Amino acid sequence: MDLLNTLVDKGLRRELPTREEALAVLATSDDDVLDVVAAAGKVRRQWFGRRVKLNYLVNLKSGLCPEDCSYCSQRLGSSTGILKYSWLKPDEASKAAAAGLAGGAKRVCLVASGRGPTDRDVDRVAGTIKAIKEQNEGVEVCACLGLLSDGQAERLREAGADAYNHNLNTSEGTYGDITTTHTYADRVDTVNKAHAAGLSACSGLIAGMGETDEDLVDVVFSLRELDPDSVPVNFLIPVEGTPLAKEWNLTPQRCLRILAMVRFVCPDVEVRIAGGREVHLRTLQPLALHLANSIFLGDYLTTEGQAGQADLEMIADAGFVVEGSEETTLPRHRAEARDAVPGSHADAGCGAGCGSGCGSHEGSGSHPDGCGTAVANEPRTDLVAVRRRGAGTDLAPNA
Repeated sequence: MDLLNTLVDKGLRRELPTREEALAVLATSDDDVLDVVAAAGKVRRQWFGRRVKLNYLVNLKSGLCPEDCSYCSQRLGSSTGILKYSWLKPDEASKAAAAGLAGGAKRVCLVASGRGPTDRDVDRVAGTIKAIKEQNEGVEVCACLGLLSDGQAERLREAGADAYNHNLNTSEGTYGDITTTHTYADRVDTVNKAHAAGLSACSGLIAGMGETDEDLVDVVFSLRELDPDSVPVNFLIPVEGTPLAKEWNLTPQRCLRILAMVRFVCPDVEVRIAGGREVHLRTLQPLALHLANSIFLGDYLTTEGQAGQADLEMIADAGFVVEGSEETTLPRHRAEARDAVPGSHADAGCGAGCGSGCGSHEGSGSHPDGCGTAVANEPRTDLVAVRRRGAGTDLAPNA
């Protein structure tokens, strides 16, 4: 297929595809999905080999969010029955992080629901970062706390944070349809604050909220322009009690096409499969490893994920290897560019999920045939389970 050959050549040169080419990837048929995966896989291997980076989420504060994000189980007025608790103490958070690190995670993502942190919250998270770093040599820490005020990104970096996550989630044109309590511009501003402070910026999207192919291409092109080191791709988990609970339109093939499009547009960036892979990719999860070079290990913020041991077996069976703590995630040219920025950290990537927009959200719906007509996917509510273990509970975490 001429389209795929062109996209591979551009990806190997780090050249931006045209919008028409990106849209064409989403419009390919299910009959061609393996060809699409094979092509995007060449780009993935060029920049990341067969390494898979493991990340682990710690939900520092669950629920109790004043924002109204339609996709989020922690939103204002939520009736989802999720765990609700205030801030974990630093030793509690460190203990939770240790479970993920023992399971093979390289990065810990500290997430808190809410519009954004107060200065007191930043101090609290700074203490948690220090505790985790003191007890775990070589660990990377990413913070995801919502919208940042002036100076807060710098304080997190001084405390030892390596990265900051804040997702764009969807296109600017449709952002007001999913959230009214903050704006798309607010999100862009926070990503820029992280960049300016020398933090590795992490920003991604949520697919499956009723967006068109054009919306998906818009948000991914916007992310390319923002130039984050990491792009988490969430597939909305339709949690009962959220406005998008009835949106079940994604198919495994559609998810693969979305990941391939992201890889072609962002060839040398850490692409992470975040929330929803178990629900929407299902038995095709191993194929997604040929597109993304990073996943979350174990559970998400408010829903349960695949067993950590099953993740490790899937990676090995697919012929990939877990990235070690001594390895640099980013290709040399990106890592060196970060090293050239005073105060920056050389490695990159995150993705978590909170009401204010991190990287591993709960919820779904989209146009899976790539031509603007929704094709219903059979709801798999049996695959959606509210988290009842790990952080905020007395039960052992899944890692």
